[in-house]
Amino acid sequence: MKILFRYLLREYAKIFMMCFSGLMTIYLVIDFFEKVRRFLRYDASWLDVLAYFALKVPAISFQIAPLAILMATLLTLGLLSRSHEITAMRSCGISLPWIASPFLSLATVVALILLLFSSTVIPLASNKAEEIRAIRIEKKPPSTVVKLPQPWARMGADHLLHVATVAIGGEALGGVQLFHFDTTFRLVDMTEAEEARYAGGAWTLYRGFKRIFNRDGSITLNSFERMPVPLTLIPADFTTWLASESESMTFRTIREYTGRLYQNSSQITRLRTDYYGRIAFPFVTIIMVLIGIALSLRRSGVRGGSMAIGIGQALAIGFCYWTTHSIAIAFGRGGALPPIVAGWLTDVLFMSYGLYLMLKVRY
Repeated sequence: MKILFRYLLREYAKIFMMCFSGLMTIYLVIDFFEKVRRFLRYDASWLDVLAYFALKVPAISFQIAPLAILMATLLTLGLLSRSHEITAMRSCGISLPWIASPFLSLATVVALILLLFSSTVIPLASNKAEEIRAIRIEKKPPSTVVKLPQPWARMGADHLLHVATVAIGGEALGGVQLFHFDTTFRLVDMTEAEEARYAGGAWTLYRGFKRIFNRDGSITLNSFERMPVPLTLIPADFTTWLASESESMTFRTIREYTGRLYQNSSQITRLRTDYYGRIAFPFVTIIMVLIGIALSLRRSGVRGGSMAIGIGQALAIGFCYWTTHSIAIAFGRGGALPPIVAGWLTDVLFMSYGLYLMLKVRY
């Protein structure tokens, strides 16, 4: 049985690598011709261009691996059925779960690799790729101060923070505004400062004033040259803020960042939805194996589709999964679904579909 297990695993791995390499080549060729003309206008070095695309490989692998797994499953079982090897295994009394074990083993290994890529490798590689594109290819000078793409943050149940600019490194902020509301959402006071600096584990505002809105309608204005302010965010959070997209953040960064933000803010909801979605997505490889096996053996247990049918089925199922996953993530970001539900919903639906198909297999 060990010999048969190694044989099935070897054949499956070969076809998976063929499918994966083919999809990777197609993706890179399309991406290359889409961007190379723009890069050449900057007289970029070919080494920098190649380094940029090499750093994009982990992110591309993350996207195409589930489709390659499904395609390889359909093609492998189709070839085994065509050569009557499935019939031979069936006549020897080998169970369907045992035949599926080599496929599930490889899919599990791929899922763990993709999880590692999603948690650490892809964010680091993507950030480096963008650095190469901006500085070494497009010849943009490194900025010391940049404008925040998302300048608002909720600091608690009764505070809003607005920051116009942030220095690279996050230790200095420009155009700071801090709004304080009461329980009825009445503006109690507003603090404005030209600059905020981080030192000694605390933030200090410089050159500003504080307006206090009294209940009788009067306004008290107090100016200051320097004033400490309690902010839960640290400089690293503002550099994270610059990225604005969770894909450029590691899992650890997301957990630490969301732990310092107000828990009911929209930014928290978006980040947590993306976090759970990135955890759930790698495990679709296991689901695709179940669906692929069920589709290949769904009738008599010996029928396998042709290569064209297998590729067509894989593309159709992959499109359905990606569409459903994107819709669920959009609902989660908008608050219509809890983040953990939005992240795992598509996996649960397709897992249920795969198990249903497996139960319909007459093996």
